[in-house]
Amino acid sequence: MSFAAELHLPQDVIVRGGASREVGEVAAGLGLARVLIVTDAFFVEQGHAGRIAERLTEAGIATATFSGVQPDPTTANVEAGLAALAAHEADGVVALGGGSSLDTGKAVAVMAANDGAIADFAGYHLIPRPGLPLIAVPTTAGTGSEVTRVTVITDAASERKLMILDDHLLPRVALADFELTRSCPPDLTAHVGVDSLTHAIEAYVSAKANPITDALALRAAGLLRAHLRRAFYDGGDDEAREAMMLGATLAGAAFSNASVALVHGMSRPIGAHFHVPHGLSNAVLLPTVTRFSLAGAPARYAELAEAMGLARDAEALVDELDALNAELGVPTLGGLGVERGHFDAVKADMAQAALDSGSPGFNPRSASAEEIVGLYDTIY
Repeated sequence: MSFAAELHLPQDVIVRGGASREVGEVAAGLGLARVLIVTDAFFVEQGHAGRIAERLTEAGIATATFSGVQPDPTTANVEAGLAALAAHEADGVVALGGGSSLDTGKAVAVMAANDGAIADFAGYHLIPRPGLPLIAVPTTAGTGSEVTRVTVITDAASERKLMILDDHLLPRVALADFELTRSCPPDLTAHVGVDSLTHAIEAYVSAKANPITDALALRAAGLLRAHLRRAFYDGGDDEAREAMMLGATLAGAAFSNASVALVHGMSRPIGAHFHVPHGLSNAVLLPTVTRFSLAGAPARYAELAEAMGLARDAEALVDELDALNAELGVPTLGGLGVERGHFDAVKADMAQAALDSGSPGFNPRSASAEEIVGLYDTIY
């Protein structure tokens, strides 16, 4: 066994209730004078964006808000955000929201300092210069994007999801405040919670796992399994909400450094073709893909099961994932209204897109295009 490891994280990661109220102090500490808040219309309506703006203003920082982020953000969203940033002459970005807002904020911040278009940097380590300082403030315990060096942006022309990984995408500061998740409804709590669990599981079985990511992934898996049902049934359970936020952040740190695998490779084409939210498509896929993958790393899956409070048995893990999805009401693709004819027409293309993403290459069991098509059929 090798004990070599490396970890890439934001300069500061603050996980505690009320952390978002420190945004003004944090921004001032970074030397920022003019900040653009990148978010979506919902968080403006809910007042979250306004409260963040107030904290920044109190710290003497001129603030503007771009609320044009949409689910599965597109290159057009990034371009609009860049225009808002230029109009405000911003020297920093605060990304507020779920994964879509955080991913958009990352893209806007980095493109402010790099020529070309965000699509030019699809792939691994292609961004030449660091972007503007970015403060990430997640409002769901799910994507872990506040601590990752990844953004996923949909090309508005081709509808292809662009996965971009680069150290320049790391936020400078992550403010993970569970209090912002209290308004998260049960279905979204479920979907992003299973998404976080997917991050922990895939990071642990990835071919790129290392001793540090292993520790993060196992701790995350235990926290998430122990508290997800509680957060789902009682959104006001602050202990469960706080544990879910920590679990999501740990899982994000794990997968950002160890990589994801087949679930994520298969998930992105579903989002591109059928506009299923990323966390939900991961949740739909997780039990089926895990069952397929067990033979590639039975001991690792058994260790995950034990960390989650189950028997040290790989099959026990899959049984729990099935039970969790059933209890939380995670549907099939057909149950989401995906039309069968359209699905059959594109599933081979989706399988190839999954392979082309590179993520399946880190899966403990390799999958051919034909096998991926079969897995898609199973989750339909």
